[in-house]
Amino acid sequence: MKLNIHGKNLTITDAMYERTAKKLSFLDKYFNIEPDTVANVVVKVYQNGIKFEVTIFTKVGVLRAEVPHEDYYAAVDLAIDKLEDQIRRQKTRLSRKYKEKLSKVFLDIIEAEDREKDDEKAVIVRTKSIDAEEMDVQDAIMKMEMLNHSFFVYTDSETKTVSVVYKRLDGGYGCLETEPVIS
Repeated sequence: MKLNIHGKNLTITDAMYERTAKKLSFLDKYFNIEPDTVANVVVKVYQNGIKFEVTIFTKVGVLRAEVPHEDYYAAVDLAIDKLEDQIRRQKTRLSRKYKEKLSKVFLDIIEAEDREKDDEKAVIVRTKSIDAEEMDVQDAIMKMEMLNHSFFVYTDSETKTVSVVYKRLDGGYGCLETEPVIS
C-alpha cells in the first residue's frame, strides 16, 4: 500500500511516517490490499492539539477516520481503532446480507421439494380391489412368493379375519392380523 502523509502547520518526521505505515499495515489481516492502494493521511495542527485524518480507497469501499487528540501517536492509534471498527461492521453487514440470501435460497429449495413430495403423497396413482380369499398363513406366503409381491392380503381360515403377510427386511416373514371391531 502506498502512504501519503501531509502535515498542515507541521513537519512529518521519519518516525511519524514509519509509525503510521506500521499501524496501517493491519489492513492486510482483514483483506488483500493491492500494492497500488493509496492511503492519504492529513495531520492538522490546532491550538489545543492535532487532528489526524486518514482516507483509504479500496475495492471494498472508502475507509475514513478523523481523530482529534493532543498527541500524534495516540491519534494514530485511535484512528486505527476506528478503521478496524468500520471494517468489522462492513464485513458483518456483508456476511449477513449474503447469509440471508443463501438461507432464503436454501429454504426455497426445501419448500419446493416438500411441495413436490406433498403433491406426490396426495395423488392416488392406482386403485385396486381384491378378494381376500380364505386360506392359511402358509398358502398366503406361497401365493405372495408366486406373485413376487412384498405383501399379500387374505382372510385367515382359522380366525376368519383379514390378515396381511409381508416380507421383512431381514429375510423372514411377518403377519398383520386384524381385530374385530367391538361397538
